[in-house]
Amino acid sequence: MKLSSIIDNMVMPQQTAVSSSAAATAPASAALAGDIAIRRTAMAVLVEAPTDALATHVARLAPPDHTVIRPPEAGLLMVQGRMGGDGRAFNVGEVAVTRAAVRLASGETGFACVLGRDAEKARLVALCDALVQTATHGDAVERDVVAPLRAAQEAAQRLAEARTAATRVDFFTLVRGED
Repeated sequence: MKLSSIIDNMVMPQQTAVSSSAAATAPASAALAGDIAIRRTAMAVLVEAPTDALATHVARLAPPDHTVIRPPEAGLLMVQGRMGGDGRAFNVGEVAVTRAAVRLASGETGFACVLGRDAEKARLVALCDALVQTATHGDAVERDVVAPLRAAQEAAQRLAEARTAATRVDFFTLVRGED
């Protein structure tokens, strides 16, 4: 069973005192949806990456000053499953998770919740989440951190598929008939 490691950190758009038309809010809404999609795809790669590889790529960025607003803390999370994917929910068990939150000096806040008890990984993923939201570092995080980690994960996936394919057995069923 594959557990989802993507945490939705939806930021609600700022409410304005002056009402505006639906046409004016549609572009802001679309931009917010785009930002969330970018963060989701980045987080999907970052939480699956090994800590040492993540630390190496983040160090190359020379990240700006940031404040840890929620130090990495480990805890347990109840995982629910469904029979057949659409049946009644039941508790599968608990998994260890570590969460963290950081805020950049420019005001962007990054959150992370990773499987396991790796505090450094949670801090690095939260830092990357905050950096992805900035105009100055967003492209650099995608290019220098997320893209190389995604390529490594895809290569590992292809290797696993090739190893599995090498052990494939084709079974032929012989039909016995009355002639």
